[in-house]
Amino acid sequence: MRTRLWVSAVLGMVLLAGCSGGNDTAPKPSTTTAAASEVGQPGEPWRDDTKSAAAEGKVGGAGTPCALPVTFDLAKAWKPKAVAADTSSPLAGLTNQGGLSTRCEIDAKPAGNIGYLRVWAGAPATDKPRQLLEKFLAGEKNISGSQYREATVGGLPAAEVSYLKKSLDSTKKERALLVVTPAGPVLLHLGGLDSEEHDAMLPAYFLAKRSLSATA
Repeated sequence: MRTRLWVSAVLGMVLLAGCSGGNDTAPKPSTTTAAASEVGQPGEPWRDDTKSAAAEGKVGGAGTPCALPVTFDLAKAWKPKAVAADTSSPLAGLTNQGGLSTRCEIDAKPAGNIGYLRVWAGAPATDKPRQLLEKFLAGEKNISGSQYREATVGGLPAAEVSYLKKSLDSTKKERALLVVTPAGPVLLHLGGLDSEEHDAMLPAYFLAKRSLSATA
């Protein structure tokens, strides 16, 4: 009887050790870069399962508040405003970054959120979308956890980044999408007062992304 109990105990220890070893040695997937084939995955950081906001008008084309190399749908109650490029202004560093300049600010406050969807644009370049996006992000301060992916958006070569930015005593989510058009690169940037506001504004961001196309 004692022999039988001892054998059972030894077998149990071997089985437990085998299970533990399997978990410790299992490879962990990289979260630094996502390939185009991975686009469409739900959950953090991309949240591709987010439903688009209801549309109310467009921005970017003729007769809209912002003349841009792209057009896309506006979320209901979001208000666009053109931003004039002015490199001589003391605040020029806030509207020029990584070879791009702010061209349009779309305010979420009328829709009940605190934040903007900002559109940046630049001159035609030979760099790939990710390279251009990395140049833009190099101008950001206090950021961490940057994750990139490359894809095609609106028939245009594109790259997207999701990252965290430290602001005062908190850290918040931000993201940006860059597409390359015949007229040059265009970048959509979504920030927000904090991560909660950022998440609340994602439907408007996805509406813009999913409806984006080059200006005819």
